[in-house]
Amino acid sequence: MALIIAVYREEVDELERAVARPRIFRDRENPFDFYPDHEIYQRFRFDRAGILFITDLLAEDIEPPTNRSHAIPALLQVFITLRFYACGSFQQVVADTIRIHQSTACRINHRVTNALLRHINEFVRFPPNNELAAVKNTFYEIAHFPNVIGAVDGTHVKIISPHQYEADYVNRKNFHSINVQVISNARRRFTNIVARWPGSTHDSRILRESEVGDAFERRAHNGILLGDSGYSCKSWILTPYLNPQNPAQQRYNNAQTRTRSSTVECTIGIWKRRFRCLYDEIRLQPLKACRVIAATAILHNLAMDMNLPDFDDEGIDIQPEVDPVPNNGPDNATRERYVQQYFQ
Repeated sequence: MALIIAVYREEVDELERAVARPRIFRDRENPFDFYPDHEIYQRFRFDRAGILFITDLLAEDIEPPTNRSHAIPALLQVFITLRFYACGSFQQVVADTIRIHQSTACRINHRVTNALLRHINEFVRFPPNNELAAVKNTFYEIAHFPNVIGAVDGTHVKIISPHQYEADYVNRKNFHSINVQVISNARRRFTNIVARWPGSTHDSRILRESEVGDAFERRAHNGILLGDSGYSCKSWILTPYLNPQNPAQQRYNNAQTRTRSSTVECTIGIWKRRFRCLYDEIRLQPLKACRVIAATAILHNLAMDMNLPDFDDEGIDIQPEVDPVPNNGPDNATRERYVQQYFQ
């Protein structure tokens, strides 16, 4: 009897596998149709005009060629990805918002992120030499610090524990992260981003081995960067004095800190408040997390270009992050010259 039942079950299983199951298509809702303007901005961090601009920008890369199988249009793909960036939630939660499967949301986030990165050189670029005079003027207006063309800082973005080289991603605060180097201008726009180093890497090393650091070493840029005390003081990057010895050095410190904190540190705060995934935790493996970080930098610059208001999230408190002072000795000659020439 048992043998007969087993044979019967096998026949039933084979029959079920042979019958094609009908595909289930869920009704998808366009958020423009049922959210007012303020909730659109609250949920997706861009207003209607901004979302339509992003959709037009990426349409060639993400628009499905046909409507077969209820393909998801470019606009809804942008909504799904912006929601993921904005809330930092599990992709299943984001998928439920638009009524799609979690795996579909994952593929869409990957597709839209890659499409954004194809435009990174259009929106995140270091100013060419013919623009440097204007850049220096905007920095000088802050605290009268001369010849500045950028402020550099490192910031840690939390990620889940990676499958490989897990220990490399544990930073000095004992959580897994990507250490991201950013350079901003005085308008709080990113002019450079390096998002590929594990959290245990020192800020100074990232700058030293980056393309922009190499360009400054070769004197390709006519100006200086400002950095915190975690960087080595050099002829092209000036850091504050750890122990100022006279009023001139103190005035230098005040101007340097005020200029740096009101630009790059403020920029990082605006960026992380707009895209909550950067503050909470990116639940992706390192390579995909790095791509998300760079894509949100593009969107940050777009938001600044569109004069969108800063996103005020009361649950986020972003403090400056300073790596320990690097071991290699600073080059104080340029810093002393600035003190003598501009801050006596």
